[in-house]
Amino acid sequence: MHLTERYEGPVETIVFAEGAFGETSGKTANGVVAHGTLFDVRAVVDSTKAGRCATDVLGTDLSSNPTVVASVEEALTEAPDAGVLILGVAPVGGTLPRDWIPEIETAIDAGCDVVSGLHEFLSDNPEWRMRAANAGVSLVDVRKPPEDKLRVADGRVDECGADVVLTMGTDCAVGKRTTTFELYNAARELGLDAGWVATGQTGVMIGADAGVVIDRVPADFLAGVVEDLVCSVAEDYELVFVEGQASLSHRAYSAVTLGLLHGSNPDVVVIADEPGRNTRDDFDRFEVESLPEEISLIEHISPTTVAAVSTWGDAVRVESEVGLPAGNVFEDGGTDAILGAVLEAL
Repeated sequence: MHLTERYEGPVETIVFAEGAFGETSGKTANGVVAHGTLFDVRAVVDSTKAGRCATDVLGTDLSSNPTVVASVEEALTEAPDAGVLILGVAPVGGTLPRDWIPEIETAIDAGCDVVSGLHEFLSDNPEWRMRAANAGVSLVDVRKPPEDKLRVADGRVDECGADVVLTMGTDCAVGKRTTTFELYNAARELGLDAGWVATGQTGVMIGADAGVVIDRVPADFLAGVVEDLVCSVAEDYELVFVEGQASLSHRAYSAVTLGLLHGSNPDVVVIADEPGRNTRDDFDRFEVESLPEEISLIEHISPTTVAAVSTWGDAVRVESEVGLPAGNVFEDGGTDAILGAVLEAL
């Protein structure tokens, strides 16, 4: 789903993040508010943080600073010209919480497209399709796979002509998308001819150069879809950053990670990690493998080099522990340190 083909941007937008804005479970909302280029966010819905501003909740300076309100109705008062409601929370399993329904219907009736990254497709519901048609709006399910472009990977990415950098991780929600976006921005600021590929809903909603939410692509075609995405961006750019998903050692999601690794066939990998995380996000019974073990897995499976670590912790300590350059993209100089290691490795 290429939202850049649907929205020229920036479209006035409301982000729905009930109970999750600023939290890991609200990472889509957080990312769209902090980094979005397609959507001009005018209000965020989260009744648990109503009355605060986005800068306060996210703890970072933003180019715009939307207000957090308690309901879609209040958001429409703040942003009467809003044309889009983004569902910025992805519950485990991706099903639509029933208490969201009245809020979504309020947005539809007010003339807002609904952009959703849930596994449960809004556009599959005939009642909602009729409601949206009557209101003259669209139900946009970004997780729907590109059924007309599915193919098995054949290795054509090896000849794409661009350097490919894949961001991988030790777990879900450790900053892969944020790292990818910050590296892309830093490369552009240096004057490098860089583009980026999104592989999750947040990246697609932000406005990557190309993107598909790959966890809904049939397994045999996953690597081929990634290969197509990388090759398409490589036609226009000399350096392609690719957003990763999950981790190779993750018992629930490793299949997606492996398909991404094979499909992009990266020249260099940056690995994202949260020091001190012992169990997996949303899967307390699964332990997180150590950073050295994850690096070893990546380099054993793929002929690539892990060039740097993107860490939420102390970069100096991480460097001493794993012997690789490290940086925290949330701290001054962190992104530059990682990008410098990537360019040296290339």
